[in-house]
Amino acid sequence: MEKSTILVVDDDKEIAELVGIYLTNDGFTVRTAVNGEDCLAQLDADPDIRLIILDIMMPGIDGLEVCRRIRSHSNIPIIMLSAKTQDMDKIIGFGTGADDYVTKPFNPLELMARVKSQLKRYEAINMPWQKKDTIAVAGLIINEEEHTVVKNDCAISLTPIEFSILLLLAKSPGKVYSSEDIFVNVWNEESFEVNNTVMVHIRRLREKIEDEPKTPRIIKTVWGVGYKLES
Repeated sequence: MEKSTILVVDDDKEIAELVGIYLTNDGFTVRTAVNGEDCLAQLDADPDIRLIILDIMMPGIDGLEVCRRIRSHSNIPIIMLSAKTQDMDKIIGFGTGADDYVTKPFNPLELMARVKSQLKRYEAINMPWQKKDTIAVAGLIINEEEHTVVKNDCAISLTPIEFSILLLLAKSPGKVYSSEDIFVNVWNEESFEVNNTVMVHIRRLREKIEDEPKTPRIIKTVWGVGYKLES
């Protein structure tokens, strides 16, 4: 199994560090957050996160509310951590969408086994998308052969031109393409006064793939230069 990025969310620094050490020693990449707000921000910013270990009792937004918000748009595995041991607490945790529940104090080796079990289940459901002709970047899954785009498990309908522009940018994330570069590569024609043509298609593309098209986070404008897809 390819090692994944795990987000550990706990306001107890010692517990977060302990879990992080075991995960790192097992080859995982570890991100940490100290509260619910930080967790949601990191999950939004890093599409490579594949599992969340989430404490329930945190200041501000607690773990149950964080889980509810994540479940509104993602099926990423969530393992709850809590000092509570009552069955009703577990029922509430599972009711918000958690995949597993571990009570403190816990055996780190048992937690690692549960992490691996949840990742196997998640990959069995989601990895059929990971084909040879598939690009996963910026929270998007783009299949070149099938001309499909998926975000948060939902298919996005693009025109052939929109798909070609997205594919061009996605193949070289972080690389800036001028309007002329995009036009020549997508339309396969010489460029003459193409800024408006490309701009209109970029705007329509953003309306379909961005959460907030007016403040895009996937396709960025590099003023005076062109466009790039965030890596």
